[in-house]
Amino acid sequence: MKKIIASVLCFTMCAAMFAGCKSGDDNKSSDAPADTTEAAGGEGDTTVSETETKTVGDGEIVLNVYAMSAEVPGMIEEYFKRNPDVASKYKVEAMVSSNDNQAYETKLNAALAAGGSDAPDLYVAEADYLLPYTVGELSTFAAPYADFIDDVDGKIATADVAKYVQELGTNADGKLVALNYQCTGGAMIYRTDLAEEVLGAKTPEEVEAAIGAGSQNWDKFWEVADKMKEKGYAIVSGADDIWNVIEKASAQPWVTDKKLTIDDNRMGYLDISKKLYEGNYTNKTDSWSEAWYADMKGAGEKQVFCFFGPCWLINYVMANHVVDEATLKGKYNVCTPPVGFWWGGSWLLANKDAIANPDKKEIISKIVEWITMDATQDGLQYAWANGTMNEAGTKDTVSSMAVMKIADGSMDLLGGQDPFQIFVNATSYANGNCKCLYDSTINSAFKDQAKAYAAGEKDKDAAVAEFKDKVAEMGIEV
Repeated sequence: MKKIIASVLCFTMCAAMFAGCKSGDDNKSSDAPADTTEAAGGEGDTTVSETETKTVGDGEIVLNVYAMSAEVPGMIEEYFKRNPDVASKYKVEAMVSSNDNQAYETKLNAALAAGGSDAPDLYVAEADYLLPYTVGELSTFAAPYADFIDDVDGKIATADVAKYVQELGTNADGKLVALNYQCTGGAMIYRTDLAEEVLGAKTPEEVEAAIGAGSQNWDKFWEVADKMKEKGYAIVSGADDIWNVIEKASAQPWVTDKKLTIDDNRMGYLDISKKLYEGNYTNKTDSWSEAWYADMKGAGEKQVFCFFGPCWLINYVMANHVVDEATLKGKYNVCTPPVGFWWGGSWLLANKDAIANPDKKEIISKIVEWITMDATQDGLQYAWANGTMNEAGTKDTVSSMAVMKIADGSMDLLGGQDPFQIFVNATSYANGNCKCLYDSTINSAFKDQAKAYAAGEKDKDAAVAEFKDKVAEMGIEV
């Protein structure tokens, strides 16, 4: 046990050390939609600036839950409301902390290592830092779903859970230890007015033909970019918008067997970002900046044709800025992107020590199944997709493709368009092969060098060399 605690504390210290070197927008986490979402129980904004606690139920058996937002605790609260007998038997003590500067990870890791009655029984990890808990040092704490849920394979098949969701939630022994409740396959979110003016395209299908949807290359996208530029419009807000696609479309992880690999897609981003910058195709914004938000509502330097993202980008980010006709509400549509990708998501894990307790095992089994693989109209995902679990009626894509096929995804921001089938199709491109244990730090280092190269501060060879030096400092062979 002492060795495990020492390893976990070392891992936590290293994560915090690398976090201090990260750029501001990365500290917000490009894979962290949960920090911008609404609570499942209708509590509004779940963003937390410091540690908060939430208690649900008044029973004698205590279940400890760790999460980076109030989203999952809100789901559990809804489950308790629907099952009053559970609320009288169990009490959930939820620790909710934002992950700014790895704050949530640090608290979660320490609590897992310490064990005991205060240890997390259920905990949540986002895509950006999931792998340490599924295949890394911290995976020893996660219980295989098959150890506490009957017929896992059958239920997953019935729900038709997205493949990449399962891949990322599988441990080194091939056992499933985590599932996501969201579907985060990405689409192209474009301005319908600019599409009609510049391309003569009135439907998503016509826009898809123009941009080479599903081609897995950027050739026709650049043709559209030139046409937008001629009219004085930006194709995207900034290079970050393309990075989110390329990073998840890569066929290989950054690191395999402690050795660096620069996938062709990632290497190609250097030239794409430079072309965007030097060709004045964008407004040169960074993701999660005020300028980025301004572009969403048409208040930037140039009008922006498109953004790339999953459904959560529309409903939990753009919706905060695109609020009326004057800020482009109803003037966006969604279509299949040129290159398939995914972005974000939150996975739910159970502590194996909690599963060893029969009382806790019973409720954990019910909660996890209800959130992650119940494809009925009584399950979490059906309500989540249809927007019936929050006061705002916010809809979202879910990991069950079976639910997605029967849910109503029509949205006012999209002029009434129902984009769910497009997001279902987008999920077919998603895979977990691009992920590794060091993504957060390596992505940040690579983007920093790409930005410097694009701005003409150094040549490509120097940018790549400095990137490799940063990676080598992590003890990875380059």
